[in-house]
Amino acid sequence: MEVIDKLNSLSTKIRQQAAAIKTEEATKNAFVMPFISNILGYDVFDPSEVMPEYVCDVGTKKGEKIDYAIFKDGEIQILVECKKIGESLNINHASQLFRYFHVTNARISILTNGQVYKFFTDLDAPNKMDEKPFLELDLLDIDENVVPELIKLTKSAFDLDSIISAAGELKFVSQIKKVIASQLNAPEDEFIRLIASRVYEGVITQKVREQFSLLTKKAAAQFLNDQINERLKSAISGGALVSSSTLPSIQPTTPTPEQNQEQDDVITTMEEIEGFHIVKAIIRSSIDVKRITMRDTKSYCGILIDDNNRKPVCRLHFNRGQKYIGLFDGDKNETRHPINSVDDIYSFAETLQSAAKVYA
Repeated sequence: MEVIDKLNSLSTKIRQQAAAIKTEEATKNAFVMPFISNILGYDVFDPSEVMPEYVCDVGTKKGEKIDYAIFKDGEIQILVECKKIGESLNINHASQLFRYFHVTNARISILTNGQVYKFFTDLDAPNKMDEKPFLELDLLDIDENVVPELIKLTKSAFDLDSIISAAGELKFVSQIKKVIASQLNAPEDEFIRLIASRVYEGVITQKVREQFSLLTKKAAAQFLNDQINERLKSAISGGALVSSSTLPSIQPTTPTPEQNQEQDDVITTMEEIEGFHIVKAIIRSSIDVKRITMRDTKSYCGILIDDNNRKPVCRLHFNRGQKYIGLFDGDKNETRHPINSVDDIYSFAETLQSAAKVYA
C-alpha cells in the first residue's frame, strides 16, 4: 500500500474507534503504535528499533520516561510524546520532549494525541527543540502536501540531512498558510486596508473598511469555490479541463424581498463550500448533479434539490465552535449530528444518498 492509502486506513480507524478510547495508554495502543509501525515502518515489537517508556536521566530528574524512542543504526533518531485522543496539543505538553531532546542525539521529536502529529527539530538553536513544529499532520484532515515530507521520516527513506534542510522551509510555509487562512476567514484591519488600497481609489474610512471586510470574505470564498470546481472538472475529465457547463458550481439563489436586508451579512465560508462539494460528490450517483444547489443563511448552510427549501438533503451548521450536520427523516424533521471535521460528512453517505433518492 502507498503511504497515503495507509494514512487513509488509519484515519478511518480513528473515526470508528476514537469515541471508545478513554485513556492515553489506549490511544497509544490503538493509534500511535500503528502509526509508528504502518506509516513510519518501524518494528514496534523490536526494542532495538522502538523502545517504549524510554528512560533517560535529566539533571536532577531521575527515572523520567519518554513514551517512545525510535532508533536507527543504533542511534536515537526520533522521540515521541503521547497524549490522549482529543486532548489539545500545545508547547506546555512538550516539557519532557524539551528535556530529552537536549540530552540525546535525537534531532526529531513528535508530539501527538493519536490524531494530530506535530514534528519538531532544532532549527532555532542547536540541540534545543524549537517551540514551533516544522510539520503538522491531522489524520482526520490529511494535507497531501505533507505526505512527501512524511515519507522522509520513514525507516526505509530516513535521511536526516534532507529532513533538516527541508524543515526550515516547511516550518515557515506551514505558518504562512495559517496566516493566510486566518486572514481569509477573519481579515484583520491591516489586511483589509491593503486589499482596499489596491482596488478602491477613494479615502478608506471606517465605513469603507467595514464594507471591504465583508467583500474580502466573499471574494475569498468565491475564489476557493473556483479552485475546487477546477480540480473537480480536472478529476472528472481525467486531467483535461472541460467546459464549466459540464460541472456546475454553486447555484446562486435569488433572495426574496424579506431576505434582501440580511443577504449582505451572510458569509459563505471555505468549509461550507468544501462541505457542499463533498455532499454533491456523495449524492451525484443518486440524482442529477445539476439539481443540487446550496443556499446559505446566517444560521446554517442548506443543501437542496432544485433550489427548493421543501427538498432538503441536509444542513451544515458550521457557524459555531462545534460543527453539526443536520439530516432529515421522512417527515422532514431535522436531527443534528456533531462532527469534528468536514471529512466526517463521508460517514453519513448512505443517509445522504437515501435523502437524495426521494427527489430523483
